[in-house]
Amino acid sequence: MIVAFSVSPLGVGENVGEYVADAVRVVRESGLPNRTDAMFTSIEGESWDEVMDVVKRAVAAVEARAGRVSLVLKADIRPGVTDGLTSKVETVERYLAD
Repeated sequence: MIVAFSVSPLGVGENVGEYVADAVRVVRESGLPNRTDAMFTSIEGESWDEVMDVVKRAVAAVEARAGRVSLVLKADIRPGVTDGLTSKVETVERYLAD
C-alpha cells in the first residue's frame, strides 16, 4: 500500500519547514520506500499497520514541538503490489513519451 500524507504544525507561524523536516526524518529512518515533494510525503509498505505506524510517529515528531497538528492523508490500498512508488510514475512517463 502507498500512503501520501502532509503534516503541518498549527500556530507556529508561516515557516514550518523545520517542523516538516522532523516528520520526514522519521519517514526516512523507517527504511520504507518513500518520496517527498512540495506537498506530500509518500510511503510504501506491506501493511496498513506498518505504514500507519510511521505516519503516527511522524505526526508525533511534529506534535512534540507544536501543540496543534494538521494531517492530510490519502491511501492506495492494493494488496500484492510492490514498488508502486516507482512503477506508477514510470507508467505515466511511458505514456508521456508516446
